Amino acid sequence: MPKVKMPRKSTNIDMTAMCDVAFLLLTFFMLATKFKPDEPVAVVTPSSINTQLLPDSDVILLTVAKDGRVFFSMDGQAKRKQLIEDLDTQYKLGLTQAEKTNFMVGSSVGADLKSLKTVLGMSADERKSSGIEKGIPIDSANNELGVWIEYARNVQGQLGSLNKLKYCVQADNETPYPVIKDILDTFKDKKIQKLNLVTNLEAKPAGSAAALYEAQQQATEKKAQ
Repeated sequence: MPKVKMPRKSTNIDMTAMCDVAFLLLTFFMLATKFKPDEPVAVVTPSSINTQLLPDSDVILLTVAKDGRVFFSMDGQAKRKQLIEDLDTQYKLGLTQAEKTNFMVGSSVGADLKSLKTVLGMSADERKSSGIEKGIPIDSANNELGVWIEYARNVQGQLGSLNKLKYCVQADNETPYPVIKDILDTFKDKKIQKLNLVTNLEAKPAGSAAALYEAQQQATEKKAQ
């Protein structure tokens, strides 16, 4: 008996609905995403051969301009919100909810506590042009940087893990050394011994121990293959 041939059915799938969902999601993220505002100061960091990346979370970042101004930043909107509320309560800054929100979603700050309300009431462009951010005081008579570090550590202990907290210093290549020394002394006073210096990546110098070690590792990998 002849074999009966079953008619083949089309396997085409209508992807119209899937494409609509994809474009809806793309549109949502484009409209809902808020980009981090520009930092009030730009720095040119020195170079090194270190390949460790700057952490994305649980980090306190100090940015130091070439004129010695110090700026403070901390990751996480929840932690920044708690930090500014604690400072407002303790030092009676009189911040409005809008000014607190400006700190929570904004960039780093580089002003003394008495000027903080004025700074947070400005837009990013106004802050750059006003010149009001003269840096967080780090002198021995009025070391407000120590205050920021202490309150940030307290917030990290409440909302995160203090053991995971990393301290990073991003200084300009032309920053005077006495400024860096004052920052290091501040961390020393807070019993913080481990810091991370942010640098640009450069090639390992030819003939150096790091370059020889890398070449040896590559030769070992080739032999293993």
